[in-house]
Amino acid sequence: MFSHICKRHKSILRRVLGNSDPILQENKIINLRIALQHVNGIVINPGETFSFWKIIGKTTKNKGYIEGLMLSHGEVRVGIGGGLCQLANMLFWLALHTPLEIKERHHHSFDIFPDDRRVIPFGTGTSVFYNYVDLQFFNPTNFRFQFNLLLSDEYLEGTVCCDKELQFLYKVTERNHKFYQDESKWFRGNEIWRQEINREDDMIGREELIIVNHAEVKYMKSNN
Repeated sequence: MFSHICKRHKSILRRVLGNSDPILQENKIINLRIALQHVNGIVINPGETFSFWKIIGKTTKNKGYIEGLMLSHGEVRVGIGGGLCQLANMLFWLALHTPLEIKERHHHSFDIFPDDRRVIPFGTGTSVFYNYVDLQFFNPTNFRFQFNLLLSDEYLEGTVCCDKELQFLYKVTERNHKFYQDESKWFRGNEIWRQEINREDDMIGREELIIVNHAEVKYMKSNN
């Protein structure tokens, strides 16, 4: 593992997801374990592009993948290899804390479940669906970046490291978060920004608008 850590993060494996069968979350963990064999330790060299599906490949029964939860067209469905969105979410969140450029990322147009122990801003997840809805990021720098991931009993844990110390730290912030109603439907929106912070003086340099979210809420919004 490279010695300069850009970002660490962990996401809980078992969450309250509406009325979904809990066994599907256990299945998700099995699917994640298989996928991590291909992703853990991967290095993105200067000029290279990372592609989620190029690395993972098609999720099939022959590879050991089983049925898990998938989000498709605003609905919760069951499919072979379901649950890998959590891995894509982790990779995307880690990449946002580096100078890697996001080439392809698709967000969910629906907010399916209420926040359950959410620790990062709404709308920083990503949708992946083999083989046309991908997650890709490009390394425009002269540095090498490495993604290291593991499963503990409760979490998917990830770290992105660099082979050299970067001049900037990267901070991801949320702005203009709100729930709003349009006719009979509720929506949730916000903006996700990435800031470059100079290590020497903590001054904010470049700010970049990464995402503008607009998602239909599929659950009853609390008035609290």
